[in-house]
Amino acid sequence: MLAEAARRTSERCLGRHVLAIQDTTVLRSEGGGGEYLHAVLALDAEDGAILGLIDGCFLERHGGRRAARRSTPIEEKESFRWLEGAEQAASVCAGAASVTVIADRESDIFEAFALRSEGVELLVRAAHDRALADGQALFAQADAMAVMGRAELELPAKPGRRRRTAQFELRFMPASLVRPKHGLRAHLPESVAVNVIDVREVAPPSGEAPIHWRLLTTHAIDSEAQAWQVVGLYRRRWTIEQLFRTLKTDGFDIEGLQIEDSAPRNRLITATLIAAVCI
Repeated sequence: MLAEAARRTSERCLGRHVLAIQDTTVLRSEGGGGEYLHAVLALDAEDGAILGLIDGCFLERHGGRRAARRSTPIEEKESFRWLEGAEQAASVCAGAASVTVIADRESDIFEAFALRSEGVELLVRAAHDRALADGQALFAQADAMAVMGRAELELPAKPGRRRRTAQFELRFMPASLVRPKHGLRAHLPESVAVNVIDVREVAPPSGEAPIHWRLLTTHAIDSEAQAWQVVGLYRRRWTIEQLFRTLKTDGFDIEGLQIEDSAPRNRLITATLIAAVCI
């Protein structure tokens, strides 16, 4: 089912700038672990139209592994799914004019930048205060930048937040991220070059936490206009959240499945995921 869905998506990607948005959602939570679904969704970068499903996989998480995580090779980590998702996007969307893989903070992985496929750009939200090649720390360097632009952006409603028009300040800079010391594949470069985009909400409404995005991207950023354009691409990530809502509480309610045998349950969830993409 996934292979056929990817084949059809591939046909729709021809000649387009494709956004490959990946994220993970909970299927069953079991105290510190559980069952999860990771999906990669294709969008048209120009108008946000959904092109189809690129990939999907099921994961099981278990507690008690945090202590050994830093020394574990990336191929043995659950987080390897982010690299595999990007590789699958490069393969499925090979006929696209360009591909940008977009994900949230969990995909802030050095190997993802160091091993990205040729012709694929990355855009992820920073999770780690990484060391830079000039000896500085990423977050401090971003905080010290002067404001380079301002704009109003519409923020959609989400649980715990009302829809609102927000004022944002923009900062951006090139950076060279230093290779971490633990759990890496051999022969990675000592550093990778990225561009950092810092977007902060100014004067949020009383009682609302201000929006703050630190974005890492391999896209070239030479002007304020280019920086805002990349911010716009990142905001398309909201579409996969809507997909998961359709799959779960606002639609098919797959969390309520009572099938205990994982094989038929996963087949049903896969079919439902494909239907949710269409819907």
